[in-house]
Amino acid sequence: MAKEDFYDVLGVSRTASEAEIKKAYRRMAMKYHPDRNAGDTDTEEKFKEAKEAYEILSDTQKRAAYDQFGHAGVDQSMGGGGRGAGGFSDVFGDVFNDIFGASGGGGRQGGYRGADLRYHLEMSLEDAVSGKTVEIRIPTRVECKTCDGTGAKPGTKPVTCTTCGGHGQVRMQQGFFSVQQTCPQCNGTGQMIKDPCPDCHGEGHIQEHKTLSVKVPAGVDTGDRIRLSGEGEVGQGGAGPGDLYVEIQVQRHDVFTRDDNNLFCDVPISFTTATLGGELEVPTLAGKASLKIPEGTQTGQQFRLRGKGVKSVRSGVTGDLMCRVMIETPVKLSKTQKELLQQFAETIEGSHSKHSPQHSSWLDKVKEFFD
Repeated sequence: MAKEDFYDVLGVSRTASEAEIKKAYRRMAMKYHPDRNAGDTDTEEKFKEAKEAYEILSDTQKRAAYDQFGHAGVDQSMGGGGRGAGGFSDVFGDVFNDIFGASGGGGRQGGYRGADLRYHLEMSLEDAVSGKTVEIRIPTRVECKTCDGTGAKPGTKPVTCTTCGGHGQVRMQQGFFSVQQTCPQCNGTGQMIKDPCPDCHGEGHIQEHKTLSVKVPAGVDTGDRIRLSGEGEVGQGGAGPGDLYVEIQVQRHDVFTRDDNNLFCDVPISFTTATLGGELEVPTLAGKASLKIPEGTQTGQQFRLRGKGVKSVRSGVTGDLMCRVMIETPVKLSKTQKELLQQFAETIEGSHSKHSPQHSSWLDKVKEFFD
């Protein structure tokens, strides 16, 4: 019976990356592992097929030979079931570490690094642009002072794990191969606690809150992260703590919109100012600035105020402030005001091409469309 294509066995494309191949094998190993399907010969066979496919496709040279010659190109290397000098165990080491939590140098000897933490920090646009030092209060696990982190009741000590004999690892045998995994009884510590500490209940750690001072640099934006090394959860077995990542979320602003290092704002101007021109005061994050409006300005026109934007936290380059003018139509006019506007309209009637070039151009295009 012809063998199934290795790529089809793992359910990946022929251009799959090494990470995609490993992920696919890990998924199949979890599903078809004999320990999860005791006595099921069909799943055991599928597990062996997945193992064989992973063994070939995870090796650069063997994969190249397989891609060029198919199964014939790797038949000789499959006979021993190994993977070069490393042998069978190398094929499964990293994959089964992910599945079962084993770690060759971990457990009782190496310990486990503390988990990383994440904190969501909301800031105003002004604070994000100028930078600020803020204090945050976060929950964290710290070493229990009652038992000094041992997890055992004061006056007692942890004892050697009866399941793994203090090694922190157990070996599970299935057919012609065996896999080493973290001891489920002691979680890799090699020790058991008969009399747990009353405060931490045998965990060796308790939940507390701590206050940290975070210096937020000027120019940060939504999505930026600040790493505080060693401020994560405490490690186990003497391993170091994790890190704390402070994620920045900049709040929406009533006046400005930010795009990279540039700021944008809408500036309403009167019909008179747009027609005759003038000078306005517009807001910036550093105070007020003067904006010149030329005669005959149209609604939607943008004016650039250089250097009034945000200074980049990475490059140090300062962006600009883009002001978009919006001509405001007068409302609630008095009778006299309406009469004056009507007189003005009569003075320019019939000369749209001169006074309203956009309107005149639009009328020409409409006329061409209907003609």
